[in-house]
Amino acid sequence: MAKFPACMFCIALAGCASTPPSDIPASLQEPAGEVLVKELHAKGVQVYACRAVKNDPTHFAWTFVQPEADLFTSGGSKAGKHYAGPTWEANDGSKVVGEVVASVNSPQPGSIAWLLLSAKANSGKGKFEHVNSVQRLHTVGGAAPSGGCSQAQVGQELRASYTADYLFYAARN
Repeated sequence: MAKFPACMFCIALAGCASTPPSDIPASLQEPAGEVLVKELHAKGVQVYACRAVKNDPTHFAWTFVQPEADLFTSGGSKAGKHYAGPTWEANDGSKVVGEVVASVNSPQPGSIAWLLLSAKANSGKGKFEHVNSVQRLHTVGGAAPSGGCSQAQVGQELRASYTADYLFYAARN
């Protein structure tokens, strides 16, 4: 692939957020040499299943299964979806699959952690084909109940509503 200036890369990605938010914890900062290329807002659920605790089959807990969310632009247009993997898929069919690098508890009680993820796979041509890193920030909700679950609930699913901001980074050209 031919190299082209970062500004052209941003245009190719259908718009860039100018700078990351100022409230990102140090451990979740984007890697050196990467620039913000897309910022999307997610609205959906975190899916949990009641299962026996791995090392103690007499105790039960809500275990994370997968996210299910729609992704939206700042203008409110649907831009894609987020699902197991974790995978982000743009409306153009391009995808990025992430792997957690760092995690920080959300400052919002009852909310899932803020994350930094690195891309372990990209596919398709489009908005996510060059993404190297993803941040999950500003989470509201989505946490499993702190009280756990019971043996009578084993196999049941719980869908915890959440919102979050996802910031996508690519190499600076």
